[in-house]
Formats: sequence, C-alpha cells, structure tokens
Amino acid sequence: MVVRMRANRSKTGQRRSHLRAESLRVSRCECGAVRLAHRACPSCGKYNGKVIIDIVARTERGQRRDKRKEKALRESGQVTESEKANT
Repeated sequence: MVVRMRANRSKTGQRRSHLRAESLRVSRCECGAVRLAHRACPSCGKYNGKVIIDIVARTERGQRRDKRKEKALRESGQVTESEKANT
C-alpha cells in the first residue's frame, strides 16, 4: 500500500501558477482591423505589408459553394436555408 503525503499550500500554488488564463496577442493591420499576431488579416488578407490571401476570390468561391449546395438540396427534395428563412 502506497501512502502519499498531502501537498502543502506552497506546492499547490507553485503547480497552479502556470494555469492562469492568457490574453490574446492582437495587433492592428494596415487596414485598421484587429488581427492575431503573426497571422494574415482576415479582412484584407495582408501579412507584413504583402497580400497573402485573395479575399475577393475566397468570397466568390464560398458563394459558388453555397449555390451548389442549395441546388443539390433542392434536387434531393430537402428544405434549403433560403426556404427556411421564407417560412
């Protein structure tokens, strides 16, 4: 039978000192939006002054994907998102 000693308050506090909540490290982009540090800006797609993500192409691709999904749902006879909004 193994008997463990009770951890005193000092050791408990030392262990818990690393469990604190950390704040997010954010910075401002050139466009004025708040973004996470060392990440491309989600609103303009720039990182370090250079365009990394083509935001216009991304939104167009998303719209095409949504349209294709709606069409597939209509063909299968299921209720689409636009029909839900209308009812």
